[in-house]
Amino acid sequence: MFGVNDLPTYLAGLALIVLLPGPNSLYVLSVAARRGVRAGYTAAAGVWCGDAVLMTLSAAGVASLLQGNAVLFGIVKYVGAGYLTWLAVGMLRAAWGMWRSRRERATSDVRSAGVADERPFRRALVISLLNPKAILFFVAFFVQFVSESNPVVGFVTLGVLAQLASVLYLSALIFGGSRLAAAFRRRRTLSAGAASAAGALFLGFAVKLSLASV
Repeated sequence: MFGVNDLPTYLAGLALIVLLPGPNSLYVLSVAARRGVRAGYTAAAGVWCGDAVLMTLSAAGVASLLQGNAVLFGIVKYVGAGYLTWLAVGMLRAAWGMWRSRRERATSDVRSAGVADERPFRRALVISLLNPKAILFFVAFFVQFVSESNPVVGFVTLGVLAQLASVLYLSALIFGGSRLAAAFRRRRTLSAGAASAAGALFLGFAVKLSLASV
């Protein structure tokens, strides 16, 4: 049906995969908590565009090329890990600024740390695209459910369902993050702690990605 084999199994697997924490969802939550709903959806749009590009590349066979070329995989892997590390350092610097000036308003120091110049859409898009494991996942997971009788419709159907699941999940994170924003504005220590935790998690994602294998 719609070019998809075993749709219930795909939906069950998709739900589990979407709910797993990753740099994309963590970044969207961080943006929403710091800058509100609108900025959160701007970051989420970057994730959705990045996922759409990865799905298209997977359907075109680019993921198979990446999987079969260790050198190319390594280049993308280390560039992605480097970018996540750069983001983590920025978050930790912002957290340090908050700790040093806890008596001031949280929003003012976030801006002084350079967050005001942040471009959520672009950062989220780059985070999505510089993730070779995500490309390999799309190919490994999607191919199992694409019907050979109608592969084009199958890929489109699976992609639309994946994006819908992502929209629902990221929307929940965005509105949850926007509620945290009020608490962050009132409590500078809480804001600094959250920024520190986010930076540490991004460092963890960078290490995990750098150790990934084809």
